[in-house]
Amino acid sequence: MASGQESKEELEARARQGETVIPGGTGGKSVEAQQHLAEGQESKEELEARARQGETVIPGGTGGKSVEAQQHLAEGRSKGGQTRREQLGHEGYQELGTKGGQTRRDQLGAEGYSEMGRKGGLSTTEQSGEERAQEQGINIDESKFRTRS
Repeated sequence: MASGQESKEELEARARQGETVIPGGTGGKSVEAQQHLAEGQESKEELEARARQGETVIPGGTGGKSVEAQQHLAEGRSKGGQTRREQLGHEGYQELGTKGGQTRRDQLGAEGYSEMGRKGGLSTTEQSGEERAQEQGINIDESKFRTRS
């Protein structure tokens, strides 16, 4: 960049390559991991222990059982999304996200889709959010909603 500052994506790429981009963050494979290490909040061993317990310690690394595995998963997911965005172009990629919501609305119907938002996403294709809330014993305060169906 002209100002001499790098974008977050550029810093992330350098960190993934093993370069220390945050002073004191040696060993972290993402900017966030390096920030944690630099702040002294967690050592690499602590991150590893949390990852082994199934906790996601790297954004996008869900499912990895080690810090390294989570880094690889996050990188692959990021690259997959970037590749798809490059294939479709910016407008096509945005349209793809919109179509996901439209598809769900088509599955549930306009009324069910509206209710899904009010019921905290409890709706399924088989049951309305209200039915699921009752089934699971979840009390929903209808007085806080402006619209009624």
